[in-house]
Amino acid sequence: MTAARPVSPPGLTASTQLRPAPAAWARTARLVGLGLLLATAVLVSLGLGRFPVRPGETLAFLAQELTGRGNLDPARLQLLENVLLHIRLPRVLVAVLIGAALSSSGAAYQGLFVNPLVSPGLLGVLHGASFGAALGLLLLPSWPLVQLATLVGGFLAVALALAMGMGRRGPSRILLVLGGILSGSLFAALVSVVKYVADPGDQLPAIVYWLMGNLAMADARSVARAAPVVLLALIGLLLSARPLDALSMGDEEARALGVNARLVRLVVIACATAVSTLTVVLAGVVDSPVGGVGLVVPHLARAWVGPRNAVLLPVTALLGGLYLLVVDGVARMAFRFEIPVGIVTALVGVPFFAVLLRRSRHGWS
Repeated sequence: MTAARPVSPPGLTASTQLRPAPAAWARTARLVGLGLLLATAVLVSLGLGRFPVRPGETLAFLAQELTGRGNLDPARLQLLENVLLHIRLPRVLVAVLIGAALSSSGAAYQGLFVNPLVSPGLLGVLHGASFGAALGLLLLPSWPLVQLATLVGGFLAVALALAMGMGRRGPSRILLVLGGILSGSLFAALVSVVKYVADPGDQLPAIVYWLMGNLAMADARSVARAAPVVLLALIGLLLSARPLDALSMGDEEARALGVNARLVRLVVIACATAVSTLTVVLAGVVDSPVGGVGLVVPHLARAWVGPRNAVLLPVTALLGGLYLLVVDGVARMAFRFEIPVGIVTALVGVPFFAVLLRRSRHGWS
C-alpha cells in the first residue's frame, strides 16, 4: 500500500514549498537594505524637478533644519525650505504611502483569494472611490468634502460587494469576486453618468484629470491626516500574515489550526479597503487593474522572498514605496511636461506583468 501524497496548498508550487525559509538575519538584512534604498530614493527624489538640488545640499539643508547649525546662506535656506519642505516633501511622502498601501493590500488580497491576478480594486473600492470623488467635484463646494465623499464611495462599493458575496458561513471567495465585479461595474457606470452631466468647460476636465492619478496635488495637511490611518491599516495587514498563510491551504485546514477564517477575511478586507480608498483621496486613481502597483510589486516581492506573508508583506510595502517613487520621478522628468502618474504605472506595469506571466508558466511562486 503506497503512502498518500501530501496535498499542496492552492497557489503554491512544489518548488515553493521546498524552498527553505530565509534565516532571521537574512530577512532583517533584506528589510534594512530595502529601507536604506528607499531612504536614498527619497533623498534623490527631493532634488528632482525644474529646480534641481544635489543630494549633498539636500542633506546639508536637512541637517541644518534639524540641528539649527550649518553654513547655508539665509536666502538659499529659505529657498530650499520652500522647494523641499513645502512642495516636494509632501509629494514624496504621498508616493511612498500610496506605493506601500497599494502593494501591501494587493499582496494580502492575493493571499486571501489564493489568486495571482487579484489587485486592490477587486471588490470595487477604486471605482467606488472614483465615483465619490467625481460626484464631490461636481456638487460639493470644498476640497475636504470631496475627500470625504471619496472615502464614503470606496466603502460603499466594498459594502455592496460584501453584501452580494456573503454566504451562509460568511464571505465566500467566489461570491466575493463576483460581488466585486458587479459593484465595480455599477460604480464605473455611475462615474460615466457624472462625467456626462458635468460641465465640459470646467468640471469635466477636473474630474478626468483627477481620475488619471496625480501626485502634484499632495499637501502636508492631507499627508498628516492620511498617514496614521494608512500605517494602522498596514499594521493590521501585518498582524494577519500568519492567518493568511493558513487560509492559503483552505478554510477547513485553517479552522483545524484554530484560525477564524471569516474574521480574518473581514479584517483584511477592511484594512485593504481603508488604504486603497485613501490612495484615491490623496492622488486619484494611481493603480490600474492590470499592471498596476498592487499587481506587479507583490509578484516581484514574492519572487524574491517567497510566499510567507510575515516576510512578504513588509518587503512588499517597502518595495511598493520605492517603485512608485521611481515611477513618479519618470512622470516628472521624462518629458518637458508632467505626465499623470496613473498613466505611467499602466504603461510601465502592463509589459512588465506580461513578462512575469511568461516566466511563471509552471505555477505561482
